[in-house]
Amino acid sequence: MVSTTVRISLKAKGALQQLSSQTGKKMQEILDEAVELYRRQLFLQKANAAFTALQANPDAWANEEEERAAWDAALSDGMKD
Repeated sequence: MVSTTVRISLKAKGALQQLSSQTGKKMQEILDEAVELYRRQLFLQKANAAFTALQANPDAWANEEEERAAWDAALSDGMKD
């Protein structure tokens, strides 16, 4: 695995060391997991914001509901998986 050096605060390093001791995982593994969780969190926040904006626009929301209804009909078309 290719790696790089990143500067972190002493506080973050201490937290990583403590988490490493508690879990038995390497600090790099913990950082990898933390970055992935943060990436997912940001993705969901953006998706929620976009969904909220969609609901705030009556015309766009009506189009969304129409599209959902069309997809619901497709699910019950009687075809087997």
